[in-house]
Amino acid sequence: MEIVYIDMDGVLCDYNAAKNEGLKRNPEQKFPQSEIGFFENLNPIENAIESINYLKSIEHIDVYILTAPSVKNPHCYTEKRLWIEKHLGIDMTEKLIITANKGLNKGEYLIDDHISGKGQENFEGIILQFGSEKFPSWKEILTHLDLKNNGKNVDSSDDTNPTDNNN
Repeated sequence: MEIVYIDMDGVLCDYNAAKNEGLKRNPEQKFPQSEIGFFENLNPIENAIESINYLKSIEHIDVYILTAPSVKNPHCYTEKRLWIEKHLGIDMTEKLIITANKGLNKGEYLIDDHISGKGQENFEGIILQFGSEKFPSWKEILTHLDLKNNGKNVDSSDDTNPTDNNN
């Protein structure tokens, strides 16, 4: 069983759009992420939910959500848990890990939009940097994991590819 950790902010949910919208709405609030409800109301990133569900369906992959807390908002612990239940179901709440040091976790992959800052630089597995040139979207992440893990190419015409929009 291969363990795959997936970050929330900037990978599953659109943290940056919400933060920018909060700054635009109230420029004097330096940390919109400190507002109650900020984390619970984040929008999912395009194809994130479908991609997580697809990864969960692969027999030899064990998916966990690995996210860092916001020190500006102590409510984020509860709000992130509620977001996971709302978008991924109650079963994934049992696979939610909130830690300030992601490098303490053991696994094959960490899908994160940052490669350092919250312990990612100490992660002993492979970091797939979401949003990077190599992995700009979920489509490239899934292609990499499928080719590496079971030889199935998600770019094929297979209906199970959650990011195949025929574009």
